[in-house]
Amino acid sequence: MQCQKIKQKTLRMDAKMIGSKIAKARKEINISQAELAQHLFISPQAVGKWERGESIPDIVTINRLAKILGVDLNYFSADTAPADSGTASKISSDSIEQTAQEVNNLALSPEEQALPMNFSGSDLPKSDFAGVTAHKGDFKGSALRASSFAGADLTGSSFAGSDLREANFDGANLTDCNLSGIDLKNASFNESILVRTNFSASGMDGVTFTGITLTDVKLTSTDLRKTVFDNCIFDGVDFRHSDLRGLCLDGQTFINVKFEGTTLNEVTFRDAILKNVSFRSAHMSKKKAMCFDGATMDKLTQVVLKGLGADLSKVTII
Repeated sequence: MQCQKIKQKTLRMDAKMIGSKIAKARKEINISQAELAQHLFISPQAVGKWERGESIPDIVTINRLAKILGVDLNYFSADTAPADSGTASKISSDSIEQTAQEVNNLALSPEEQALPMNFSGSDLPKSDFAGVTAHKGDFKGSALRASSFAGADLTGSSFAGSDLREANFDGANLTDCNLSGIDLKNASFNESILVRTNFSASGMDGVTFTGITLTDVKLTSTDLRKTVFDNCIFDGVDFRHSDLRGLCLDGQTFINVKFEGTTLNEVTFRDAILKNVSFRSAHMSKKKAMCFDGATMDKLTQVVLKGLGADLSKVTII
């Protein structure tokens, strides 16, 4: 690999020159901007900006570009002229065969591609992953602050230990994803798909969840005092040992939810629906009591809350 050589060489990254070379090599292997973007897990607009000289790919992406386009990394150097027609660079027959196979994969459905991404330990703040399909992607221990994953299918991916402050996950599919032990300050999950998603022990200040059904999601051992939940359905969610003090959960639905060992002082459930909700060993204060005014709940949940001294005088039992 010559990636290290490129870093040491400090290439003259002329945007228009780089863009011209990307466009030329792409056309020589007969793939579109959209196909190249899909293989790089970025948006087609990003490829267009490169080829117009409006932006330059980072070194990690250049490494992947070289492999996909069948060129040597030095091809992108300002000191290297664009390859002659019919040949992007001198590469081995094995590399040509591998590149051809990868290009053929672009015609497959997202399910058939199954192309895992490995960005563990990467420094990629403000990256554009919007709309990509990246099943079982590996983003562990990465700097991804303010990156966009809007509309992406990230099923089975892991972000454990990463910096995801201000990240945009709006509309993303995060089924079976692991976002434990990370900093998510001010990240957004509006209308995302959250099924068996793990947020345990993460920084959640300013995180917004809007218009979502959270199914079998783990939010355990987490400070949620400054997290915003709006118009959500919690189905099988586990809040065990988390801090929810002062949280507003008004008008939302809770089914088979666990608040066991959770701190719930001054949490409000006004007009909420609660069915088979467990408050076993929950921490609450009568001086800073929870509010259930206008809530609807089943008898089992009512019995548990009565035993904890909650005021259920304005609750409807179903």
